[in-house]
Amino acid sequence: MPAELPPALLPEVASWLRRRSWSAADRPVRSLLAAKEAAGRAGTVSVVLPALDEESTVGEIVRVIRRELMERVPLVDELVVIDSGSADNTAEAAAEAGARVVHRDSVLPRLPAEPGKGEVLWRSLLVTSGEIVCFVDADLREFDPAFVHGIVGPLLTEPHIQLVKAMYDRPLTLSGGEDGAGRGPVDPVGGGRVTELVARPLLNLHWPELAGFVQPLGGEYAARRSLLERLPFPTGYGVELGLLVDALEAVGLDALAQVDVGVRRHRHQDSQALGRMAATIYRTALERLDRTHRLKASEDLVHPLLTQFTRTDGGFTAHTHPVGALERPPMHTVAEYAGRHSAR
Repeated sequence: MPAELPPALLPEVASWLRRRSWSAADRPVRSLLAAKEAAGRAGTVSVVLPALDEESTVGEIVRVIRRELMERVPLVDELVVIDSGSADNTAEAAAEAGARVVHRDSVLPRLPAEPGKGEVLWRSLLVTSGEIVCFVDADLREFDPAFVHGIVGPLLTEPHIQLVKAMYDRPLTLSGGEDGAGRGPVDPVGGGRVTELVARPLLNLHWPELAGFVQPLGGEYAARRSLLERLPFPTGYGVELGLLVDALEAVGLDALAQVDVGVRRHRHQDSQALGRMAATIYRTALERLDRTHRLKASEDLVHPLLTQFTRTDGGFTAHTHPVGALERPPMHTVAEYAGRHSAR
């Protein structure tokens, strides 16, 4: 829990922060085994890594999870990497390290895949079986198993909890390597620029109950399958904000939690990529405000574009990018999923 809470914080958020913010150290990994065994089928855990061109990092993440959370301590039952069309050796690196690798386009082949992280997460529900599903980004460096057992822990020990987000520091390498592996000066809390500039203002203004989340856009979170299968999934970068807002409306704030897992080191995007990400997240928020009749979305959002500029020999050149808003329906409405899980 944050050390100090400002007096202007909503009382329900202040209460939530005290009761629903933990550290991974609060639930040592070996202590979770008894809770897992007592939960039976409800305690089965699937870990999913969505991956696109992550050859340099995905193998080590898989190795750490297998060694620490499957072999030394049997906490994780299933470890799946969903490759969304990598041009490098991501799939080979993941398989060699011990993951089951599934190619995105082989899942629900009757429905052509859309580009985007949310599409991969949505399809992953069809090829996993755990009642607790844990998502972990595949570009993390110096991976700590607390990124898994820390956020799975509350779901094993607190029956009321439905979704848990990781919280952490996000250092930013200021120069010397945009891939996150550079040797330039480091701002220890400079990462998460889209979170601070876009997501946090949106949440504080429109969903103030979610103001207590330290990393609302973080890619590391775990949830009960029974919740995930009822939520729509934005196909692109808006998936984290969309799931968080929809989970709030589906199960209420007290069923959500966050766990401090330390420091997250990963590859950082350039400013134009962050701009496209921000636009998609903003549109995801507008779709939800429109859906709940809290804010009428403009007709201009039917086919919105984001215009960005790069300098060329002739001056500045404009580039336009569609700001997508396609969402996949709740997975429990998909016939293939319903058939597979009908006996659960």
